[in-house]
Amino acid sequence: MNAMALHHAASGEVVDLAPLRDRLQQAHTAALVKTDSFEAIRLVLRAGETLPAHTVSGQFTLFCLEGRIVLDLPDKSLSLDAHQWVFFDSGVTHGVRAIEPSSLLLTILLPD
Repeated sequence: MNAMALHHAASGEVVDLAPLRDRLQQAHTAALVKTDSFEAIRLVLRAGETLPAHTVSGQFTLFCLEGRIVLDLPDKSLSLDAHQWVFFDSGVTHGVRAIEPSSLLLTILLPD
């Protein structure tokens, strides 16, 4: 396997999603698994970091593993704290702002 290739979890492989705590500042976003119908990513954001408004072609969830973020939606903003989870339908425009150093589990159900 190429040393630069990203490791994706195999079917049945256990992945540790415990808070990174002291390692959060050095951590990076990492793809966990990607299939034709599903994708899971551990998203890591530094305090003050933003992801500009965008859409995802598929239903998706965000679970805040640690930290605190704000989701900017067209008509409101939602705060997501550690251990909180949110679901969105496909095509919802959203931006992400990290209020604190944060890690999130992003799951996407990809359309057929």
